[in-house]
Amino acid sequence: MSQPGSANNYDYLIVGAGFAGAVIAERLATVSNQKVLVLERRNHIGGNCYDYRDEHGVLLHKYGPHYFRTNSERVKNYLSAFTDWQPANYRVVSYTDAQYYSFPINLKTFEQFIGRDSTTEEMEETLKKWRVDIPNPKNSEEVIVSQVGWQMYDKFFKNYTIKQWKVHPRELDASVCGRIPVRTTRDERYFNDVFQALPKEGYTAMFKKMLSHPNIKVRLEADFAELRPRLKYRHLVYTGMIDEYYNYIFGVLPYRSLRFESQNFKQEFYQPALQVNYPNDHPYTRIVELKHVTGQKLPSTTVIREYPDDFESGKEAFYPIPKSSCREQYLRYAQLALQEKDVSFVGRLATYKYINMDQVVESALEWFDKHSVSGPGVETKVSVSFIPSVHKVSQES
Repeated sequence: MSQPGSANNYDYLIVGAGFAGAVIAERLATVSNQKVLVLERRNHIGGNCYDYRDEHGVLLHKYGPHYFRTNSERVKNYLSAFTDWQPANYRVVSYTDAQYYSFPINLKTFEQFIGRDSTTEEMEETLKKWRVDIPNPKNSEEVIVSQVGWQMYDKFFKNYTIKQWKVHPRELDASVCGRIPVRTTRDERYFNDVFQALPKEGYTAMFKKMLSHPNIKVRLEADFAELRPRLKYRHLVYTGMIDEYYNYIFGVLPYRSLRFESQNFKQEFYQPALQVNYPNDHPYTRIVELKHVTGQKLPSTTVIREYPDDFESGKEAFYPIPKSSCREQYLRYAQLALQEKDVSFVGRLATYKYINMDQVVESALEWFDKHSVSGPGVETKVSVSFIPSVHKVSQES
């Protein structure tokens, strides 16, 4: 990917080379023959989906696991133009009280919990007794106790959520914990989506193909604020933090960050599943062993321990915090965004929503549907695609 000169003119300037930026850049370049410059502050493309092979040859997700899945044929078909797929079974277990529990909660979890074999009928009858009658749960604590009662909430959810968000579950939107299914069958799948797979050669290889069109130029380690005055373009697509775009005039929006610790073992596998959650008694929230789903055949394996971290200058913002007070602060920035001309805010950070990867792709394709043009020099009819909406919390992390 070539490095453009500052004197070049572009139809579109895109800030961020993650899913939102890459999809929009590819569509504009390929379908509309637009000249596009993509600025990325990191030294790689792919955003938080960036993956790489470590010194042992093990494929790793640098910024935490990204388990691609979707029910959208449009999203699957679009991305399939840039990658083949490795089918994936995203199996997760929870380790607590010196035991691996099947997770999310299902009949096997219930049997482990009561210490004997059981049936769907018994589990359903028992949960009726354990549940707290809350017809309209207003927060994450209420949504779980209304499904499985206090015992399972305390064992699997309470401390994990506090550790992850540094906020009590009763302060978090119901969608945070409510996204996790509860089943009374032996179905142990973490997700219900029809299509579950990973890019066969990795996310980075897929992004390289998406951004390979000659109409697209990518500049890495590029500071948008520094370069913006020297660039000429008709329309800006911004996928970064919306509060940063506005110089934090309403304060820094609350985020959670993460840090990662990798370790290689000279054995085929380290743990019994792709992901092991640690809700209690450990400083990390989970250990991920991606080799369970990549199909790699190697004599060693690498695991990554994930630690929740406070967000501050110099750290990456991973999660918008889904609580009402944060939402109110964000909406002040949203009102400014709605007044912009020739600027579109697209993606997770720009809209302060932690949404799944396929939802980001879908929103980028929808943006293109509304803004598609036939060629250079044609005015964009809709200049602002940003629409405030409620949190939809991802199941990726």
